[in-house]
Amino acid sequence: MTDAQTSPIEPPALSENWGLLGNAWAVDMLQKHLRHGTVRHAYLISGPSGLGRRSLALRFAQALDCPSPAAPGVPCGVCRTCRQIEAMQFADLAVVQAEKEGGVLKVEKVREVLHSLALKPYQGRYRVALLLRFEEANPSAANALLKTLEEAPAHAVLLLTAETPEQLLPTIVSRCEILRLRPLPTAQVEAFLDAHGAAAGQAALLAHLSGGRPGYALHLLQDPASLDFRRQRLDDLGRLLGESRLERFAYAESLAKDKETFRSALLVWLAYWRDVLLVASGAAGRIANVDRSAQIEALAGRLSLAEARTRVVELERAVERLEKNVNPRLLAEVLLLDWPHTAA
Repeated sequence: MTDAQTSPIEPPALSENWGLLGNAWAVDMLQKHLRHGTVRHAYLISGPSGLGRRSLALRFAQALDCPSPAAPGVPCGVCRTCRQIEAMQFADLAVVQAEKEGGVLKVEKVREVLHSLALKPYQGRYRVALLLRFEEANPSAANALLKTLEEAPAHAVLLLTAETPEQLLPTIVSRCEILRLRPLPTAQVEAFLDAHGAAAGQAALLAHLSGGRPGYALHLLQDPASLDFRRQRLDDLGRLLGESRLERFAYAESLAKDKETFRSALLVWLAYWRDVLLVASGAAGRIANVDRSAQIEALAGRLSLAEARTRVVELERAVERLEKNVNPRLLAEVLLLDWPHTAA
């Protein structure tokens, strides 16, 4: 899942909440900055992937440079500038991100964008740099950005996205206006999916699986292969809990052959074990994998709260370590061998 898969409602109806779903407070704050002439030189938009970080940043870029706004702080959404920004092909908009989610953003890409910010705008009022998933920047790239944040040109606005501000250098965070986007209520995401043609019953499941992220929910709706992958990996998890060490070793060897598949499996399992932890702690009504509730409750009944928490922590660490290029096979073996031997 990338930042490109977010949650815009169809433009050009941008007058209400910039045509976005949820987090109206963030739109309102940015509009006030525009109307009052208090636009900051840098903004950090944080929140889980699929929540609308990129969409909000692009709407703000439209509002900054739209030559014919519908109202102060409201881009028209239909002019050439707005359409080019929406497609990320505007001359005064530079977009940079790692080549793939979970990859590494290198200093060369950041330096190229920062160099362009020193130039005067070609068409708009501002030059805008959109740095997506900046938690993936390597130390050199982060330090290169820091220098520009300290000496940003008056005509430049930098828009960063990241899952959490805590993943970035404190010196970068301190120089940005922070907008922490929040997940939407499940019912709102379900209504959003209904409007996009979800089948009866499907919208409720996808809304829960998305964790309040409409962009991710829409991705699941439009990509059945993602749901098939989830189903297979959850079936694998249930089977592995009853398998021997030898069979777990064999599975780990197969899984580690493809890093992207391994990472995706870890994220599916992490969501499942978080549900086990929720049930073990007495919060069964908040689980995401509602179609697996019976198995989750049965597994939670066999484990202590501490054991469930350990599984979640181990998976979170595994995702981080995989992104730091540790040995995938060794990581998979250690992870799977530590799982309890029980039936899900």
